[in-house]
Amino acid sequence: MTVFIAHDTVSTRYWHRLEDGRIQCDLCPRFCKLHKDQRGLCFVRQNLEDQIVMTSYGRSSGFAIDPIEKKPLNHFLPGTPVFSFGTAGCNLACKFCQNWDISKSRALDTLMDKASPDAIAHAALAHGCKSVAYTYNDPVIFHEYAIDTAQACRSLGIKSVAVSAGYVCAEPRVEFYQWMDAANIDLKALTERFYHEITGSRLQPVLDTLKYIKHETSVWLELTTLIIPGENDSEAELEQLTQWVVENLGPDVPLHFSAFHPDWKMQDKPHTPLQSLLKARQIALKNGIHYAYVGNVHDKAADSTYCHSCGKLLIGRDWYELSEWNLDDQGNCKFCGTRCAGVFEAQHGVWGAKRQAVAMA
Repeated sequence: MTVFIAHDTVSTRYWHRLEDGRIQCDLCPRFCKLHKDQRGLCFVRQNLEDQIVMTSYGRSSGFAIDPIEKKPLNHFLPGTPVFSFGTAGCNLACKFCQNWDISKSRALDTLMDKASPDAIAHAALAHGCKSVAYTYNDPVIFHEYAIDTAQACRSLGIKSVAVSAGYVCAEPRVEFYQWMDAANIDLKALTERFYHEITGSRLQPVLDTLKYIKHETSVWLELTTLIIPGENDSEAELEQLTQWVVENLGPDVPLHFSAFHPDWKMQDKPHTPLQSLLKARQIALKNGIHYAYVGNVHDKAADSTYCHSCGKLLIGRDWYELSEWNLDDQGNCKFCGTRCAGVFEAQHGVWGAKRQAVAMA
């Protein structure tokens, strides 16, 4: 149960006191050790009144309805609208962050919209959304708000989607993912160098999260790797990354290779060429991944879904618009009967590429 300390501030569970008087936050592997009134790197968790509290409960940087494919999730209720929101702050320090105005915010003025978990669930229902996404910044840091919202959504038959870097400790990870129905997790690279130098974090906790979600939950999982020229785009690393996915998660986990554009503290790198994304996709398919996509670029062929058995087109995509739909009522290929991995309904949604801002009273 969420316990309110003050307006917008709630108590949290994952922390312990140190002998020197500081309090250690145990939500994520950063393990921030905080003096009185000090905030963690994420900014929204603080040592207040001799405990770790979340300071942004019920406040958001904004609410919008997106296509589910924008999360990106290509195999979870395709074509449907997803009610999306985030807060402020982040527990990683990615130099390339493309939502830096939200995730790197150190001002609660960013959080101008307010809504209770029940209000979000009912707004999603009223707008015809089949799911709510915890996105724009990492829901790990608004753990309590996300869980309360997911519980409210589940009571109304609305599913929950986590868009995360997967940097979370084992115990809160279990609590969090019991309320999620789908997740897109960033696998930013497969080297400790990349994670340490460019994200200020570590690789192994992310790998642990991926294996936990895939093998110990019923959460539908997809992955995203942002391809950054000169950092994680070598053929050798792409071979290693895609082989790891197949060996540890299996061939049915979709992998999205997304295009980088210069942003935040990484302005010295060029945009990712389309050919680099297509090369990554080819390597993934060669190594046995059944569903590989490109993102942030326009390539209808590489955005579409194909049967891994007969090779026929199953779901045609042009950006976020769906065209062909060759799945039967059970999500099987209409041509050969092979199951297409995912969470599908008998008919795909028709939301398209629209993005609709939502004002919460």
